[in-house]
Amino acid sequence: METDPPSSRTARRGGPPPAASGPGLDGLVQVANKIRDAVESVIEGKPAVVRLALTVLLAEGHLLIEDVPGVGKTMLAKALARSVDCSVRRVQFTPDLLPSDITGVSAYNQEMREFEFKPGPVFANIVVGDEINRASPKTQSALLECMEERQVTVDGTTYELEPPFMVISTQNPVEMEGTYPLPEAQRDRFTARISMGYPDPAAEMEMLDTHGQASPLDRLSPVAHASDVRDLIEVVRRQHVSQAVRQYAIDLVGATRGHPELRLGASPRATLHLVRAARAYAALDDRDYVVPDDVQDLAVPVLAHRLLPTAEAQVDRRRPEQVVTDLVKRLPVPSPGK
Repeated sequence: METDPPSSRTARRGGPPPAASGPGLDGLVQVANKIRDAVESVIEGKPAVVRLALTVLLAEGHLLIEDVPGVGKTMLAKALARSVDCSVRRVQFTPDLLPSDITGVSAYNQEMREFEFKPGPVFANIVVGDEINRASPKTQSALLECMEERQVTVDGTTYELEPPFMVISTQNPVEMEGTYPLPEAQRDRFTARISMGYPDPAAEMEMLDTHGQASPLDRLSPVAHASDVRDLIEVVRRQHVSQAVRQYAIDLVGATRGHPELRLGASPRATLHLVRAARAYAALDDRDYVVPDDVQDLAVPVLAHRLLPTAEAQVDRRRPEQVVTDLVKRLPVPSPGK
């Protein structure tokens, strides 16, 4: 678990000078490209994955990275966290982890003769939760309030979390022994779920060259500040989403709720996350408006992990990703100019 304050990390890693306040769309693209290049110096051959991780960061969301062991899930999370000079905490989820180990605890101070709150690792700008499904549901639930409301309540006292705030969690979908499936309420709070996938041979060869002697994370320095990210989030919030594109997102999410192959469709929160992510996705393309293609590109990573297939669909090996892909192909796309 990283415990260095931001100032000491800047001195150690040689952090960047403070950027000018209030960047526009051009400034967003420049800073985002710096972060992307820094992450891609560690994660070989996965530009789409890195872009989606950046999209979630700028959409004020949370990211779930789910894949088999050894493909770089934790490496991606740590690379993104180290690329921004902000407070970072890493939590290794285990079956004996307690909720107070995440949120913090009120301890009695003998000298002051009163209870004193000791903040937990959730009090950081970026929280990296490794193998989140290894903790019990009781411990997993400690993240529910902070992920949705950006606050933590301990012993009746509510503490606000400093923006930007992002949870990046990893989980292994194939090793079921000693794991607890994430409840629907927890999955619904993650803006997007991504899978790293295996690298192609060329990227794997490059990985052997860059990772063979030392971890590239050791050479990664921050290229942006937490204040930069806050400014970029404000730019993303101003992105234009037309009435037609918003209705398209509503129709797409609504189509999952009555689908015969799904016993649980996407929630209204999913619609909100889809539009927020589309704003960030468009901004990374240097556009100040959202088009239907942005919604289509993000539909699977934003919606699929929230859906529960029926027993019949599971027997037929129909995954939620396939259902969302079919819906994207079937629903009419808004005409340009609407």
